[in-house]
Amino acid sequence: MTTTKECITAERGNLLRAKQWRTEGLLRLLENVLEVGEKPEELIVYAALGKAARDWESYEVIRKTLLNLNADETLLIQSGKPIAVFRTYEDAPRVLLANSNLVGRWATTEHFYELYAKNKIAWGGLTAGCWQYIGSQGVLQGTFETFGAVAETHFGQADLRGRWVVTAGLGGMGGAQPFALTLLGASALVAEVNKERALARQQLGLVQHVTEDLSEAISMCLTAKEKNQALSVAWIGNAVELLETLLSENKTPDVVTDMTSAHDALHGYQPVDMTLDQATQLRRTHPDKLVQLSRDSMVRHVKALLALRGNGAVVFDYGNNLRSQARDHGFPDGFQLKVFTEAYLRPLFCQGIGPFRWVSLVGNPDDIRWTDKLLERLYPNHANIQRWIKATKSVPFQGLPARTAWLGHGQRTEVALEINEAVASGELSGPISFSRDHLDAGSMAHPNIMTENLKDGTDAVADWPLLNAMLLTSSGADLVAIHSGGGGYAGYMTSSGVTTIADGSESAAKRLERVMNADTGWGVLRYADAGYDKAIDTANASNLQALGLEVDARQNH
Repeated sequence: MTTTKECITAERGNLLRAKQWRTEGLLRLLENVLEVGEKPEELIVYAALGKAARDWESYEVIRKTLLNLNADETLLIQSGKPIAVFRTYEDAPRVLLANSNLVGRWATTEHFYELYAKNKIAWGGLTAGCWQYIGSQGVLQGTFETFGAVAETHFGQADLRGRWVVTAGLGGMGGAQPFALTLLGASALVAEVNKERALARQQLGLVQHVTEDLSEAISMCLTAKEKNQALSVAWIGNAVELLETLLSENKTPDVVTDMTSAHDALHGYQPVDMTLDQATQLRRTHPDKLVQLSRDSMVRHVKALLALRGNGAVVFDYGNNLRSQARDHGFPDGFQLKVFTEAYLRPLFCQGIGPFRWVSLVGNPDDIRWTDKLLERLYPNHANIQRWIKATKSVPFQGLPARTAWLGHGQRTEVALEINEAVASGELSGPISFSRDHLDAGSMAHPNIMTENLKDGTDAVADWPLLNAMLLTSSGADLVAIHSGGGGYAGYMTSSGVTTIADGSESAAKRLERVMNADTGWGVLRYADAGYDKAIDTANASNLQALGLEVDARQNH
């Protein structure tokens, strides 16, 4: 392992530095998010501001504490700052985190930045501050499933062959777009203002071509579309300029969306007609003016998306707060566009199916390939799982080798227990950690993304992720986190995260079974309570101890 402010890599191998794998594993995951992060020297993992720890002093204290933590102790971390160690009990979580949780009326972008400037708070993103980010693959399958659903819903086909998709943003989340789209056979054009970032994605194999010539980029994509060829092109430029050029040239893609960092008008989004250096200077000297210019561009951005929809493109919001920023700047019409979760993923969430992931803590890619074969064996008749496992053969690893798989209630438990047994028997060379994205069935309240337009109108009720976190804590997860929005996301969302480690022990098997059943079961019940028939059917078929949902959900919604 290398540990400097400029270069941190996760420990590999079976040698323990900490007192047990439950804490050694969490330390390696902390190191790993910085190994694969966007700005590790600033502890920023992704999304312009999502941090692994509040500052370097905090990082060092967390690291040393994990090395010395006893099997009956719990470390508490507040917005990236370690606060205390308490004696709890052996099956309790080893780490509890809360990141960027502000009280109601104070949960504003302005107040967040006041505290951030004083180093009193840090935003954990979703998987940054709780050490679960695994690079682009973490969002890759969700992107793959979303665009697969777009193909089926709008074009009646299993993939996007012969379709042209235009989007923007190659950051920690958006970087998965071109790769997912080519896996589905699409011709993909992605705008990215940062040339270094685009070239880094190309080096990782996530995008095929990078060009600064927009005409060339469009021509390449249209040719690939005509030939039914999969192609990905990153154009170095502003998303607004790209969309407005398409409109002026009367060129309409089949599908258009956006994954720029529109959640943050100060640190993330890039105004049109401005260089990166100019934005950096303005951020230092006149931050309010930069925010104004960013939001001006966001309004133009949303108007261009709506115009392309009017020309016949399939256009949807990809959950980056672009519509909300434009609305708050006087243009609310963006909410005519459906968000991706409501449009394409909600039937999966009703079954507890969501973004599950696991990591080889010893850094052995062969162990991950063994788990691929496990999925092929366990679910031979599950078309989506088989399609994904086939696609993963060309998915590059970043940092510690990892795999994602959208698995549902019961499936996650089965997989976790099989893997724990393989660790115990020596079939796998070392422990495996399990986590998920926070954007899962029962772990996020976000009225403009995850919970938009719920049947019962409970879009903004945050009880569900909070109860999820408490349930997972009582189930014995190794790490449990509660996050709320920071920066431009302040006041918009609350979510929970969980990590549980399979070290091959009997106690790990018991914890894994409790945690997996609780996490996915709670997700099913969240949608059953909101009145979704598919979730109610899943709850009944799974023998979940739901209280009165048949009467309450079906008759009263």
